[in-house]
Amino acid sequence: MIRTFIAVELPGKFLPEIERIEASLDIPGIKLVEPKQVHITLKFLGDIHEDKVEPVASALSQVDCKPFEARIKGVGVFPKLAYIKVIWLGAEGNFDALHSDVERVLAPFKFEKDHLFSPHATLARVKMLKDKGALLEKIQKLENIDIGAMNVASISLKKSTLTPKGPIYETLREIKLQ
Repeated sequence: MIRTFIAVELPGKFLPEIERIEASLDIPGIKLVEPKQVHITLKFLGDIHEDKVEPVASALSQVDCKPFEARIKGVGVFPKLAYIKVIWLGAEGNFDALHSDVERVLAPFKFEKDHLFSPHATLARVKMLKDKGALLEKIQKLENIDIGAMNVASISLKKSTLTPKGPIYETLREIKLQ
């Protein structure tokens, strides 16, 4: 069994800005995502048998969403400012349509449907926060940050291996949008 998800990769040109944002969020009780691993999750599939990789990749090649321009901007939190578990980078663009199409082509596999899809890239997870005021202040300063535009021209079927140091992601298949 392998733990899998479908993602939109962020371009390398965003790396310095992601590193800068994460450096400003590096306070006790927060676990930052490795900057090179920051991505937009379209759908978490969970554990699948390795023999399902090809059929899933084949289904994903049927996605009918054209490449589109997206904008990566704004820092926010889930579920809410009063109770922060995740700090994210916002993603604007045709992600809802892309997500719907991914759900459509994967329907035969009976993966659990995402009912509340919100396009974002996770920057950090909040573990045991000591100074919430400091974090809220930092998030407020970053809420309107604009990292820039990108072209979404492919999606990736990714493998996630959990380790004590954090997850290791590996691209199993990259599927170009047509």
